[in-house]
Amino acid sequence: MDKLKTTSIILLILSLASIIYAIIYNPATWIIYIISLLAIPIAILSFGLIIMKKGSKEEEEAKRIEPFIGY
Repeated sequence: MDKLKTTSIILLILSLASIIYAIIYNPATWIIYIISLLAIPIAILSFGLIIMKKGSKEEEEAKRIEPFIGY
């Protein structure tokens, strides 16, 4: 799971950097379209995966006491 978190953080940083680039440097229109179609959804997905990876202390304790084994 650490591999997923690391990948999500890297994708989040890259997508936010591309969004900031588009805001500051005002590139060609087609570059802005590509950034809006790719970078914004990737940023949202990466942020969601990072948030889902972190659990509260109560959830971590519950997982240690009784792990989920399925139904």
